[in-house]
Amino acid sequence: MRLLSFVTRSGQAGYGAQLDEHQVAHLSALLGHRYPDLKSLIGGGLDEADAVLRLAPRLSTHEIHLLPVVPNPGKIICVGLNYEAHRLETGRPVEQHPSIFTRFAASQVAAGDPIIRPTVSTKLDYEGELAVVIGRPGRYISAEQAFEHVAGYSCYNDGSVRDWQNHSHQFTPGKNFVGTGAFGPALVTRDEVADITAQTLTTRLNGQVMQQTLISDMIFSIPQIIAYVSSFTPLEAGDVIATGTPGGVGAKRDPKVWMKPGDVVEVEITQVGLLRNPIVDEQA
Repeated sequence: MRLLSFVTRSGQAGYGAQLDEHQVAHLSALLGHRYPDLKSLIGGGLDEADAVLRLAPRLSTHEIHLLPVVPNPGKIICVGLNYEAHRLETGRPVEQHPSIFTRFAASQVAAGDPIIRPTVSTKLDYEGELAVVIGRPGRYISAEQAFEHVAGYSCYNDGSVRDWQNHSHQFTPGKNFVGTGAFGPALVTRDEVADITAQTLTTRLNGQVMQQTLISDMIFSIPQIIAYVSSFTPLEAGDVIATGTPGGVGAKRDPKVWMKPGDVVEVEITQVGLLRNPIVDEQA
């Protein structure tokens, strides 16, 4: 299934399964009393969602406004420097463990919504990434069992305000400006993707390819990341892991490339989806 979080024209938050480019099965109309949001559904109701899929009312895609795939994750864990080409372009040393930082849920926007360039900086950069969404909670998860805890995948743009990111050795300020983390359009359940490592991640800015890599080029694999993260914090259903960006970021180009109002940025992952967002300036 390709699962969406959305708001209807009447202002009601819900979730559903994308049937095609025009229709969505309104799963929360049938299951919302038991699973009030997509986070709770993926934590225990995916089998029920599959069972009622044909019975769910249909909504036109024109009747809904997308939300970030999981609007209310308990945790957004981000992995830095997880592709060799990106590590090399930053000049950072080889590390024995993943570089981890966090993003706040309030910094996220949905597919189609604008990514916001803040008033305090013009150095807004793109970072196309694969997002892994946890479905089954766990602590001290072994790498061998890690995929059993994965609900599915989505596209992520870990938009970064580079000068604020580089104020110190801590990435947090530059990674948490309002409206800079794009997430969507859908959660593609794990069974829909034969081999996630065989998929290609591409980031385009105004139609020009800026980043492109195989997911298999990660330095730390998805199982390694899950094993490492679950060792220091319990993973819960709906938690999101943004698994890192490949080489080609704007900050390391010559000349540097910053996203500006009027631009359109796309993150596409084969068998997962296409995340497209315009860029606008923050309103003072």
